[in-house]
Formats: sequence, C-alpha cells, structure tokens
Amino acid sequence: MPIYITTQNASRLGSTVSEITSVLPSAATDSSSSSSSATVTTEVDKTAFSMLVPELISQLPTNPTSHLSVIIVGIETHICVTQTALDLLALGHKVYILADGVSSCNAGERPIALARLAREGCTVTTSESLLFELVGDAKDANFKAIAGLVKETKDETKSAVETFWGSHV
Repeated sequence: MPIYITTQNASRLGSTVSEITSVLPSAATDSSSSSSSATVTTEVDKTAFSMLVPELISQLPTNPTSHLSVIIVGIETHICVTQTALDLLALGHKVYILADGVSSCNAGERPIALARLAREGCTVTTSESLLFELVGDAKDANFKAIAGLVKETKDETKSAVETFWGSHV
C-alpha cells in the first residue's frame, strides 16, 4: 500500500513530525519492487492546499478506469483534507476519511468539514473500523496482529474519539 505524505510549505510551517515519519517505511524504498505487498512512502512539499500536485499525481495510475481506495489522515480538515478529498472524488476514487485521524486548528471547523465530506461521497469512519474492514475476516492472517494493535491502543483511540466527538459518540 503506497503512502503519500505532503507538507504544506515546509520551509515556513515545518516538516512532517517525527512521531509519524519514525513509523513509516523509508521514502527511499524501491518503488519498482515486484512484490505487491511492498510499501512505498513518498513525501512531497507543496503550497497548494490539495495534495494532488503534479509530483504526486504522476505516481497515481494513469488508466482512467483504475480507481483507487484512498485513506486520508491529516491536519486542517476543513482546508487540505477537504480539498484533497474533493479532488480524489472528482477523479472517481473511493475516499475514506479517518475521523480520529484528522484535526483542525479551530475545533469547530472539523465536524462541519467531516459532514460536508460525507455528503460529497467520502466514507467518514474511524481507524478501528477501517482496520477491521481491511482485514475482513477473523481467519485473515493479519487479524491477530490487528486485534492486538486495537487492544494495545484502545485507551488512546477512545481518548481521541472522545476528544474529537465528545458526547456525540
């Protein structure tokens, strides 16, 4: 599963935080690997609010019938996340927004943006829900590891969901 990271004008706003970059495969991972399970991380700096800038678009499938399922996490839900999601939808891709993986500097903007994105056609879900959707079956070889991860991080996940959604959960 390829991972695309964008920074918004890193020279002025800073680079991707080490809490994220430290757990990702290196950007130097060989993208020509024939293994379908190879994960490639690509990092692109941009000034556009959408992450669909030429450097990233050039790495997406060029076949117009190749529609992707894209999972988005990030900050400024009402700006960069929204514009990226809308651009991906316009290209015919399936877009998942992780409600516990997006934020905004103004907390009031976040629920408005998530509601809009859901109306526009994005699937707004949680990280735990999406993990189990990706695994699909308890017989899957990855199920045990995913279930362990969910159990290990349940307190942090609960805190994040309650912080973002408060009494709405």
